[in-house]
Amino acid sequence: MATAKLLVWFERRRRSKTLNLAYQQISLAMSTVGDLDLALKAFSEGKRVEMDSAIERLFLSEMKTDKLRRTIYEELTRQALPNKYREDLKELVRYLDHFADQVKDSARSLKVLGWPVFPRVIMEQYLKISENLVQAVKALGECFESLGVSPLSLRDKAEEVASYEDKIDEYYLQTKIMFIEYGKELAPATLMGLRDLLDCMEKSADICVRTADYLRMIAASELP
Repeated sequence: MATAKLLVWFERRRRSKTLNLAYQQISLAMSTVGDLDLALKAFSEGKRVEMDSAIERLFLSEMKTDKLRRTIYEELTRQALPNKYREDLKELVRYLDHFADQVKDSARSLKVLGWPVFPRVIMEQYLKISENLVQAVKALGECFESLGVSPLSLRDKAEEVASYEDKIDEYYLQTKIMFIEYGKELAPATLMGLRDLLDCMEKSADICVRTADYLRMIAASELP
């Protein structure tokens, strides 16, 4: 009997540790998006030093995310964890790692863009997308906080993530149209760079909402 209780205690401790590591990973994901937002704002204002500093912080956070991923995978090899729990957390970690990679790609696209001249109205679209991405990741973090605590709250927050992603999709389409409308004012290299940045940011939002959907699926089993 004592052995059984010890195994239960160990399993709960292990779950708590791995979930805590996952919380750290979502915090880092939020940090990368925040720095991308700062980098875009600095870019829009011609502040090169501030932009470079924000991108450097973003790269460091993404490296920490990679390290966390490896640590979590090591923890998940422990036999004390049920297979379902292990697979769910592995999938979440995969989503978060993919998200951080995509945000890093967005920062890379911004960095190689240089300092071209293009219509301010297009820049405003990127700032709107970034603002909504920040809010989407914040809501995703609240999804994690509700995991195992309040399935209904998690579902509501997942819907919130989806609503921000819908707005980003709208801005994405509008920006694509602007590329055509202002085509004569955009140098080919500038257009290519702006398009790459736009696609990376849209993919980041897509991964964000898919992560929220996966959390909602996990929580669905807890609903009455």
